[in-house]
Amino acid sequence: MTNKWPLSIAILVALYCNLSHGYSALEDARIIAEYKRSLKSSGEPKELDHAAIARKLVHQTDWASVGTISSNPAVKGFPMVNIISINDNDVHQKSTGRIRFLLTDLDFTGIDWQVSNKTTFLFTDEQRLHCSRPTGWNVQPIDPMEPTCARVMISGQVKKMDKNAKDYDPALVSFVERHPAAKNWLKAHAFYLCELEIENIFVLDYYGGPHTVKPDDYYNVQL
Repeated sequence: MTNKWPLSIAILVALYCNLSHGYSALEDARIIAEYKRSLKSSGEPKELDHAAIARKLVHQTDWASVGTISSNPAVKGFPMVNIISINDNDVHQKSTGRIRFLLTDLDFTGIDWQVSNKTTFLFTDEQRLHCSRPTGWNVQPIDPMEPTCARVMISGQVKKMDKNAKDYDPALVSFVERHPAAKNWLKAHAFYLCELEIENIFVLDYYGGPHTVKPDDYYNVQL
């Protein structure tokens, strides 16, 4: 019996060490290097095009998770998260990369941005179930939290679009075409069209941490 205690302690110490030292930069580097070798052998580009991935995620999704700094007295100063329908199409339904959306002052986001104009939009490939329900042969589901389930975080400021500007009506028509329910929103709840003035873009599309994409590189992508 007395010999079991040292063994139990040794097991607990080993388990603690494994948990507290679970991350390995060298292991991450090995996985990334192996991935790049697989790309090379398959004839694909050696590097992921992070700007193109960001544009694709924005264009393929109809909505984003949006974070603001709350102005609501109950949670003032806390992060507030909302769901906002978005559109990046022009009147010909082609991607522009410009993130446009409707807001109302009856909602959290509509009030928050006027108090502290800092917001982040999150887009993920799982919004189209491309990770948890992949298509094709021998494709394994990916947990949405895995880095290989691509996501992009775009931060910036809300700009309320000028109704008298020449691009306002085409932008509104394009938005309603993509989101027909918006016809009712505009009639009943004093929604107004906005655009995100992008300041920073983070793309997480593989192991090794997020990549920063310049707004100009993002807008210059041709889809």
